Amino acid sequence: MTRNLAITLVLIIGSVVALGLFAYSVDRAPAPPGGTDAAGSPSPTVAPEELLIREDSHYLSRAEDSDVTVVEFLDFECEACRAQFPVMERIREEYDGRINFVIRYFPLPGHTNSEPAAAAVEAAAEQDALEEMYMRMYETQAEWGESREPQADVFVGFAEDLGLDVERFTATMEDPATLERVRADFEDGVELGVQGTPTIYVNGRQTESMPSYRVLTDMIDRELGE
Repeated sequence: MTRNLAITLVLIIGSVVALGLFAYSVDRAPAPPGGTDAAGSPSPTVAPEELLIREDSHYLSRAEDSDVTVVEFLDFECEACRAQFPVMERIREEYDGRINFVIRYFPLPGHTNSEPAAAAVEAAAEQDALEEMYMRMYETQAEWGESREPQADVFVGFAEDLGLDVERFTATMEDPATLERVRADFEDGVELGVQGTPTIYVNGRQTESMPSYRVLTDMIDRELGE
């Protein structure tokens, strides 16, 4: 066997082995977090309902006769959540009366005001102003987000603008029980494997990161049987 022929055979064998390993790795690749497997089919993995929704979880939209629920773990100081916000609002409008929409607090540790913002939304919810404060947080995020200084006074100002009982709001926002409520959501998210925000589930199936309107409608319509 000539030296050139031997080299050629080695290269051919190496290529065959490499292709085999590549095919194996593709076949064994885990399903991405977008609710679909590598072939684009719905992922069979469904998150436990008891971790997705608690008795005290907040519904921004509720459809009593619907079996379809969208759950979002969010951080009001997260810029990605702010970017996702218009998509979620469009989904809420498009499917009003047909699906449930639940929000869960997931304040990221690196954000100084994410827990206080969640506590402020929780305090507003106690005065039936959940949706109003939820929207106010995203609409004004550029004014208070990413600040290293506490912004509780800003949130109190939001409560005053919304016509809430400011004294009651402040007391609730500062109540340790409110912080425990926020952290309970966070702990559920951690147990589910949530690593960042926004993390969104459609009937327990996790979407891809920052899903588009089309991705969400496809998943929702599939669950609705449309």
